[in-house]
Amino acid sequence: MQVSAQRIANVGDVLKEGQEVKAGQELVVIEAMKMENEIRASAAGKVEAVKVTEGQAVESGADLILMG
Repeated sequence: MQVSAQRIANVGDVLKEGQEVKAGQELVVIEAMKMENEIRASAAGKVEAVKVTEGQAVESGADLILMG
């Protein structure tokens, strides 16, 4: 499952590769217009790849995390 940014934003906290996550758990925080938005897992799984770093600016639709 690919997790993508919904809007142009800056990346805040992000999980690390290899972490196990539960459904509903926070994966990454993005900040847009001084508002933080948490992106949560829709299902349980494992973080296979993190494609961004904290502080990085991303475009809408940019890949953030790959879940397995």
